[in-house]
Amino acid sequence: ITKAALTVMRQLLLEEEKSGKVTFDIIDDLTIENRVKENVAIPAAALERLKRADVILKGPTTTPQAGDGLPNIESANVAMRRELDLFANVRPVSVPALGIDWTFFRENTEGAYAVGSKGFSVGDSLKVDFTFTTAEGTERIIEAAFAFAKANGKKKVSAVTKANVIKTTDGAFLEQFRKTAEKYASCGISADEWYIDIATAKLLDENRRRDFSVFVLPNLYGDILTDEAAEIQGGVGTAGSANIGKKHAMFEAIHGSAPRMVKEGRDKYADPSSVMRAAGMLLAHIGFAEQARKLDLALEICASEGKFKVTGRPNGATTEQFAAYVSEVASKTNA
Repeated sequence: ITKAALTVMRQLLLEEEKSGKVTFDIIDDLTIENRVKENVAIPAAALERLKRADVILKGPTTTPQAGDGLPNIESANVAMRRELDLFANVRPVSVPALGIDWTFFRENTEGAYAVGSKGFSVGDSLKVDFTFTTAEGTERIIEAAFAFAKANGKKKVSAVTKANVIKTTDGAFLEQFRKTAEKYASCGISADEWYIDIATAKLLDENRRRDFSVFVLPNLYGDILTDEAAEIQGGVGTAGSANIGKKHAMFEAIHGSAPRMVKEGRDKYADPSSVMRAAGMLLAHIGFAEQARKLDLALEICASEGKFKVTGRPNGATTEQFAAYVSEVASKTNA
């Protein structure tokens, strides 16, 4: 699916690549096999090349889980976000027909995921994992959400926590949210607070979900809620996301890898729309707004026309067929 997105990007940036204004560096050693061989989340050579890149389009990577026989290697995503300090995970979800226009700001470097591989066991009966937050990390993600709302004419920012139960870390997040909300109140931006369980329910409430606009959440809650939101949009295969820091930026699908599809021989039928959405976000981020709009429009056209429908199975189009279709439509579309 990443190769498919690259095909479309190269079509849209044909002249820029010919002139040398844009270059592509294909980093292909983040496979689970390479990472297991070196017993690291990200091989050192790959990390060096990632740090040299201006922007990154990243394909899904596999993270070992308990019981699969692989070593306890940290998630490549978690490691990359930490190493490049990509503190803001930004995920837009839009369904105009349902009145949905949401943007999620998920804290990316702290919380339950930051030390997810560092838990321990006390005998067979007690298992312990950790979560943490810092004042700086909390302040900057909340500030980013409110700054985005101000810059884009959004009128509300919603915090999502479980501060009534997780009182120390989530409580600190909520306390900082209230401080930042006060600072932006004069800009006409309102703020409200939700617990993760009821927020999850309210995204499905047709009478309430239109009221949401910008969300800001700790790491774990943001991961869960954005997958639910993407499902409303059409599935996790339709959504891209941005991982933004002060210096680096990485763009990716919101979903993970699909080893089951590979095992079943269905990988050539995988839907590349999510990574293509991420590619559009990348193009907009580096100043190619027209190309980004063309790609977004092409994806909308190709999804609605249904000439090549991707189902993930042999009864649908292949990834390569759909990529060629999107490239053709994008090249003819007026943004």
